Amino acid sequence: MSIDVPQERPRPALGSLSGRASLRSRVAEALREALVVGELEPGSIYSAPALAQRLGVSATPVREAMMELAQEGLVEPLRHRGYRVVEFSDRALDEILEVRTLLEAPMVGQAVPLAGPEQVADLRALADGIERAAADGDLTGFIAADTAFHLRLLSIAGNTRLVEEVRRLRGMSRLSAVKRLHEEGLLASTMREHHALLDLVEAGDAAGAEDLMRRHLGHVRGVWAGRSEQA
Repeated sequence: MSIDVPQERPRPALGSLSGRASLRSRVAEALREALVVGELEPGSIYSAPALAQRLGVSATPVREAMMELAQEGLVEPLRHRGYRVVEFSDRALDEILEVRTLLEAPMVGQAVPLAGPEQVADLRALADGIERAAADGDLTGFIAADTAFHLRLLSIAGNTRLVEEVRRLRGMSRLSAVKRLHEEGLLASTMREHHALLDLVEAGDAAGAEDLMRRHLGHVRGVWAGRSEQA
């Protein structure tokens, strides 16, 4: 998924996916990205044919992807109507972040001694892509690159089940303020933490990497959600 998009024409999550490989998984990815940034609004109902038209695919992979998202608790199937985007309360979102932090921070610490130079270089390229997407206001591209970065970093620890659980929990996140932060020129600053995290990985500082990961995740229910954070 390309993320180097000019600022004046940000790439929507629901742009055409026609001709892409692994179609169902690509549809599910695009829908997750749209959910996180609010392009698919909580409480709203969407039909598979309408989404398929926006994505430039047939309705079948959209239905399959929506059933996958329903199993993850992200949408609710409604007979003869479509799929309702699940609304999460502030308490539920806080709890989701707490679980993510319990999983992701220790996994980063475990990954530090296992990360090789080629893996770090690959992650550096993804971190650059995250910053470009944030600077360009390509918010769905930012979500895609950010997800790829974090899941790839966590995968170094070697527990695929935990990585898949983190993927599911990330899909429940709601980053309602990222568009405003971009417009105010504040989004890019938090993106630099990815390179700082990799600096700690390269230095072999597992404790420092875990601490920064906790602070980085705090943005999910902090500035990225339009809430203040403690210094």
